[in-house]
Amino acid sequence: MIYRMLGRTGLRVSQLGFGCMRLPMKGGMTEGTVDRELAVPMLHRAFEAGVNYVDTAVGYCNGDSQRAVGDALKGWRDRIIVSTKNPDYGTDEAQWWHHLEESLERLQTDYIDIYNHHGISWERYEEHVLPRVSRWMVKAKEQGLIRHICCSFHDDNEALKRLVDTGYPEVITVQYNLLDRSLEEGIAYAHEKGVGIVVMGPVGGGRLGAPSEVLSTMIPGINRVPELALRFVLANPHVSVALSGMSTLQQVEENVATASSGATLSEAELAAIDEQMARLSKMADLYCSGCRYCLPCPNEVNIPVLFELYNMGRVYGLWDVARARYAKVGKIPWLPGKTADACVECGECEEKCPQRIAIPAQLAEAHQALTA
Repeated sequence: MIYRMLGRTGLRVSQLGFGCMRLPMKGGMTEGTVDRELAVPMLHRAFEAGVNYVDTAVGYCNGDSQRAVGDALKGWRDRIIVSTKNPDYGTDEAQWWHHLEESLERLQTDYIDIYNHHGISWERYEEHVLPRVSRWMVKAKEQGLIRHICCSFHDDNEALKRLVDTGYPEVITVQYNLLDRSLEEGIAYAHEKGVGIVVMGPVGGGRLGAPSEVLSTMIPGINRVPELALRFVLANPHVSVALSGMSTLQQVEENVATASSGATLSEAELAAIDEQMARLSKMADLYCSGCRYCLPCPNEVNIPVLFELYNMGRVYGLWDVARARYAKVGKIPWLPGKTADACVECGECEEKCPQRIAIPAQLAEAHQALTA
């Protein structure tokens, strides 16, 4: 395993971290529990291979992820850097401390190495963390219950740089992958200022975990899209840890092999990726730029999301993922609205589209392709 320094924390971390949001479940994702017979050996295999950073949270795996990690830490706790999160931004201090105490109990530990504000934005920092919640974090650190104050982050580059400049977080967990490089500037800035950067979603929330004829031929010799995605993130010298949400032992073995090999991407390969991804992005914009001017649809068709899924297939070749997500439109909170077959061809959207896309015709094509 290859190790990197985690900003100014002084911690030496494996460049591959184990993200525990997608541990194998029994009984279903919404009502079930983590399958200990599968998950614990997976975590142990990763630990044996040198992975020393594990990340979990209160709500992961139907609330059971922390408990499963706690079970896996037995006999390993002194060698593993544990990261978890507190989602509370309310005014009730007792409730915030309850989350911390519950996490310590579930993880079966006396302290947490990396304790995150879960899902910070600049607005949330200014309105809740700075005037109130930060005081509780500092108190917990003074009591030795946590070692380092950190946060997971969901905002833009300017917000990321402002957060870094406060000097408050020692580590920031951000979204960054082959398909989403929007925070690249802020990541470099954070690294320069001594803030450790942990990347969540190196395989794009599972999108880059599927086969793609387009992406698998991008770099000669790298045929597996997940390997390309992980190597892309690890090629960024400003990243300390890439968290992979592994759910099978095979994924553990493959990711460990990639992170331990020392193989990186050359400047020429990175330049080729830049060129090809820019070309694909422009192609996607030709179909739909995601401006959302077409909304609202009188029949609740979620046009931008449907075109995003269609582009995932026809531009990036990620048809398996696109079709699986299309089947969930209207059934889960983060994919609201109706599918393309609900279009009645009223034409309201087409009149509002600045690109003059033939939206009803495109929706019909999308439905056919995404249900094939």
